[in-house]
Amino acid sequence: MKKCLLKFPWVKVPREEIQALKGLLGYWLKLVSRAAFRKGTSTYCGYENAVEPGMWVGGIVGLKSILDVRNREKALQIMEELQKLGYITYTLEPGRKILTYRITDWVLKCSGAECCDGVVYTTDGYGFLCMPRNITDRLAEPGRVFDESDAWLDLWCHTVWRDYGNAFSFEAPAVQYGKFGSVLTLQTLGKRWGWEKTKVWRFFQKHACTFPLYRLPGSFGCVIFNMCYPVGQEIAFPEPENVKRIMVVMRISRANTHYGKTENEHINCLVAWMSRKILKKRQEESAQNQSGDGAPYLDDPGESAPCENESDSRVALSPPIIRAYFSHGRNCKYSRNCIYDCQGVLKEGEENSTKDQIGLLCPCAWTIPFF
Repeated sequence: MKKCLLKFPWVKVPREEIQALKGLLGYWLKLVSRAAFRKGTSTYCGYENAVEPGMWVGGIVGLKSILDVRNREKALQIMEELQKLGYITYTLEPGRKILTYRITDWVLKCSGAECCDGVVYTTDGYGFLCMPRNITDRLAEPGRVFDESDAWLDLWCHTVWRDYGNAFSFEAPAVQYGKFGSVLTLQTLGKRWGWEKTKVWRFFQKHACTFPLYRLPGSFGCVIFNMCYPVGQEIAFPEPENVKRIMVVMRISRANTHYGKTENEHINCLVAWMSRKILKKRQEESAQNQSGDGAPYLDDPGESAPCENESDSRVALSPPIIRAYFSHGRNCKYSRNCIYDCQGVLKEGEENSTKDQIGLLCPCAWTIPFF
C-alpha cells in the first residue's frame, strides 16, 4: 500500500480505472495495459514470439486496435512521439511486418514469474499497472501543453495516502505536488498544464467523482482528493468538520506569523510543518477517549481547561505586559527605559516610599548580577 509521496517511487493504477481520454499519456496507458506482465511466449496471427515483461509483439493492425485509431500513419505518429519523449522504444520490420514495442519505465518488481506455456498478457479490466510517480514530469518540465488524459494521470501519480507531511491525507487520499503543494489553486494547476483557469475548472467538473475538490476559506485554495485510489478499503469523502478542524488548529498555532507571499503559500507551509504535530495530538486524543480517563485534549500544551464559572477561578486578572527588559540596576534616574516605565510610580522625595515598595513597584531597584 503506497502511503508516502517521497518514500515510494512508483504508484498503482487499477486497470478498471483507466478511462478512454484524449491525450498522449492516454495512448501510453493503453500500450502499457496490453504489454506482457511476465516472460514467456505470445501468439499473434498464428506466429509465436518470445516476449519479456513490458513488451508487446504484433502487427500494425493489432497496434491500431490497441490505440483505437483507424489510420496507420496516425498510429506510427503516436509511437514516434512517445519514443521521442522516452516512454517507449519500438521497431518495425518491413519484410515481416512485425512491430515490437517496449515500455521503458516498466516496474520489474510488479512482474510475474516466468512461464513457458501460460498466458503472458493480462485480461482487460483486471489487475493494475505500476508506473513511476514522476512519469508526467517529462511533459511538465519542457512546458508541454497537457491533454485531458495527461492531467488525469498527473493528479493520480501525485496522490498521497496517510502521509505525515499532509494531515488532509489522513481523511482521504489527497493530491500533493512536492512538500509545499498540498493545497492547490486553479491557477497553479493551469500553469503546470498550460491551461486557462476556466478549462481547469471544467476538467474538475467532469471528473468530480474521481477528483472532488474541497474549497478552503478565503484565497487559500482547494484540497483535491482521489476517491478511486487503491488503499484496500472503502473511501468516503471527508467530513467538512474534520477538514475545518485541521485548518483551525494550524491557523491558531501560527496566528501571528505569515509564510510566503500569498495565502496559498502560507497555508502550504503550515500543512508541511504542522501536520505531524496535529496527527500526534489526534493519536493522543484517541488514546484518551479509548481509555476513558485523562484530561481533555487541548490544542496547546500550555493551555489549561477553562472553568465553567469564572467566579470559581482563583487567578486574578491582570493587564497585559507590554515591555520587558533587564535593568542594569545602577540608577533609575539615568535609565531611559526605567524613566519611561516608572514615571508617576515613584516620585523623587516621596517620604513614604520604602525599600520594599521600591522593590515591588520599580524594576530598577532589583540589582541583577551579570557574570
